[in-house]
Amino acid sequence: MKSFISEFKEFALRGNVMDMAVGIIIGAAFTAIVTSLVDDLISPIIGMFVKVDFNNLVATVNGVDLKYGAFIMAVVNFVIVALVLFSIIKAMNKATSLTKKEEEAEEEPTTKECPFCLQEIPIKATRCPHCTSELSE
Repeated sequence: MKSFISEFKEFALRGNVMDMAVGIIIGAAFTAIVTSLVDDLISPIIGMFVKVDFNNLVATVNGVDLKYGAFIMAVVNFVIVALVLFSIIKAMNKATSLTKKEEEAEEEPTTKECPFCLQEIPIKATRCPHCTSELSE
């Protein structure tokens, strides 16, 4: 039982799990912001143009209320969240690719090939440690 608990502790406290937990919490908070944006701003603005409050759109079938207006607003929430996440991920990928290109460009070679024995040697070497040939700069 102790090994199970210690394995679980190792799993739960690993960096990736903690990063994922933080991401989920921030995602939930972000979803609350987007829901408020849609319910409190976008829905009333759309309602002004079509003269209908979407949250009040209800169809009654056999005594059961089908709140299709709330469903429409949930779809709008989803589209907004997906669009924002797409934009954020696209920007992060672009930034990552730019930094990788800069890192690749900054890396200078640290070794060269001896023209006599074709062994790899330090770039600043003036004599090959393998064949002892003198190297010209």
